[in-house]
This record gives sequence, C-alpha cells and structure tokens, in this order.
Amino acid sequence: MANTTTKPANPGARATVRYLHTSPYKVRQVLELVRGLPVGDAERLLQLCEKDAADDVLKLLGSAIANAEHNSALPADELFVALAWADEGPTRKHGQPRARGRYFRIRKRTSHVTIVLERFAADELEVRQRREEATGRGAAVAQRRRAERVRRSRATEPEPETEEVGEPEVDEVAVDEVGVDDAAVDEATESEPEAEKE
Repeated sequence: MANTTTKPANPGARATVRYLHTSPYKVRQVLELVRGLPVGDAERLLQLCEKDAADDVLKLLGSAIANAEHNSALPADELFVALAWADEGPTRKHGQPRARGRYFRIRKRTSHVTIVLERFAADELEVRQRREEATGRGAAVAQRRRAERVRRSRATEPEPETEEVGEPEVDEVAVDEVGVDDAAVDEATESEPEAEKE
C-alpha cells in the first residue's frame, strides 16, 4: 500500500525547546493554562502568571508565533494553541554529603517542551470577526475608525488663506503719551550729585 500523507485542514506552526532546566511537572501546570486559548489571550495570561516556568513557556510561545508568521505566513490573531506538552528529559544526578557519612541524592530534572499553533477554522474566524466588530475591537474596526477620524478632520480644517507678505505695521507711540512725570525725573537728577558729595 502506498503511504499517502494529507495536509492538515488547519495549517499551523510549532516550536520546541529541549533540555529545559525545569521539571516537566512544573511546566505542565503552566501548559494546562494556555492550551486551547487564542494566541493573544495566552500571551497575556503567561505575562501575568506568577510561576517561574511561565517565562520559559512565554518565550517558546513567541517563537512559535514567529515561526507561523515567517514560515507559513499566518497572522498571529488567527492562531490558537492547539497542542502543548512537556516530555521528560535526562536527569542529572548529584549528591549532597551529609553528617555521619550519609549522602542525599539530588535530581536535576530537564524537560522537552513543544507548542503547536493552528489556525482557526473559516467559520470560527467569521464568528470571531463579527464578535470583534460588535464589541468595537479588532484590527478592522480600528482601521475603519482611524479612516473616519482622518476624513472628519480633513473636512473640518479650514483651507489656509494666502495673504500678501508686507511690512508689519508698527504703532508709533509719542513720547508725551508715555506718561513720564517730568518732576520725578528732575528730582532723580538732583539727588545724584548730593550723594556723590557726601
């Protein structure tokens, strides 16, 4: 029989990290949180998660998104986390010497983590797009709002009037109109020589 391979209905992308220095038990707790979520929601959840393994999973999710955009030309807002798992890697065995010649075993566990992203089905994408438009979110709505703002601002802007450039008009002020008291000026000039004599 011939081995026939068919392309998956929803194309996607994957990313894998091997020999991650975290126990698979700890990584699986974080993967349970993001499995099945849209990519944007998964990123926000991982940024707010307080577990240490969330940083490594967030970095791996970013790599999977980059693979989808670069290799498969899929936009990130149409992807969701289809599969996510953590396999056990090799365990490095160490020991801690204790009192009376005893020896405590220390196991440094590693894990191999994989995230698979897939594109939403066509009908699901339509439902999501309608929901985003109804709630006023999404890229299409933002672009439409911006175009409307630009159109309104261009309609209300008055056209600049062209005026001939001439010499600026300066109001001439007469010295008499300034209001300087002549008697005050005379007193100031008379008091200066007296100060110099003393």
